[in-house]
Amino acid sequence: MTEPGFKSGFVSIIGRPNVGKSTLLNRILGEKIAIVSDKPQTTRNRIMGVHHLPNAQIVFLDTPGIHKAKFDLNRRMVKAALGTLEGVNLILVMVDAREAPGQGDQFIIEHLKELKIPVFVLINKVDRVHKPSVLERIDQYSRLYDFAEVFPLSALKGDNVDRLVETIVKYLPEGAPLFPADTVTDQPLRTMAGELIREKILTRTRQELPYSVGVAVEDFKEDPDKNLVSIHVVIYVERESQKGIVIGKNGEMLKAVGTEARIEIERLVGCRVFVQLWVKVKKDWRSDEALLDQMGY
Repeated sequence: MTEPGFKSGFVSIIGRPNVGKSTLLNRILGEKIAIVSDKPQTTRNRIMGVHHLPNAQIVFLDTPGIHKAKFDLNRRMVKAALGTLEGVNLILVMVDAREAPGQGDQFIIEHLKELKIPVFVLINKVDRVHKPSVLERIDQYSRLYDFAEVFPLSALKGDNVDRLVETIVKYLPEGAPLFPADTVTDQPLRTMAGELIREKILTRTRQELPYSVGVAVEDFKEDPDKNLVSIHVVIYVERESQKGIVIGKNGEMLKAVGTEARIEIERLVGCRVFVQLWVKVKKDWRSDEALLDQMGY
């Protein structure tokens, strides 16, 4: 039975690419459900994460970075992000403390003006700038919109994150939990496994393959008798030269990606994992509607 005064609600996290939305969600939840890298557009889907507290349940919606869309994939990403603005109780707009407000931020703020929902601005990465710059950012963003709260923080280091969570609870309505106590995310294991593989590729290829890698989990079989999960994955790139980068000399890159991903997936599913990776070249896959559907975008 829910205690009197218990609160629950939905909170959307939006912002431009690479401002730290997924890092914040993972920090709050205390476990990794969203992949992270230093490359923009790492998050491609809306990801739900449920934070359980003694007095509240906060359902976070992590979103792809809002940007100018050139491909069908990007248009789907932006649509997924903006779609979370409806039906939530609170919106967190995340920005980078190192950068002054730009056109991308203005674009996001324009979408907020017709909403009757409290909005916080989270000025992230304050650990990377001097205090006067943080104060300047607070002033700049406060002039752009009537934010309910302004939070300087560091999602990576956790600075001011606990106070943010406490303040979020104050803005939520009273109500029973929306999900069972053991729910952390709505991401299927199949999807999370594919995303972990994509993360390892992004991390290892550095600046060589920023947006042109797609991962399709073609088969995900669980065998309880053998305590084994077998995963068959196709990695899509757009050019032969990119295929060579992903595979690496003597297959070393692909082997390293598979090993690193397998270790994390085993931690996720709690049993042994066999990962089989294939790399295929498919020009303009980011505009292939059927393939995007298969990838879950």
